[in-house]
Amino acid sequence: MSHPYSSFDCTSADFEKAALNRFRSLVTFLPQDCKVFREPWDCSTVLCLDFVNCPDYLNSVKKQAHLLVSAAQELGLANAIIFRIGSKFMGWRGNSY
Repeated sequence: MSHPYSSFDCTSADFEKAALNRFRSLVTFLPQDCKVFREPWDCSTVLCLDFVNCPDYLNSVKKQAHLLVSAAQELGLANAIIFRIGSKFMGWRGNSY
């Protein structure tokens, strides 16, 4: 008998992609053009939201930062969110703001 998940490719990159897709499904107000990725900062990992392709959405999304942080923590992605427009740092929110 084969394992029910045997066709699923279980690499860390696949898990990362699945977790980021799940994050997007939880925070439906995040524009599709917003780039979402994780990045190491010192001894921790932060979730980066890059609004380079949709800068007009940055301020409205930042107002809901507590929901972003909650979703990221629920999925074990990060305890802090970094907001960017390209390489320009536009703000951050953590679990203790």
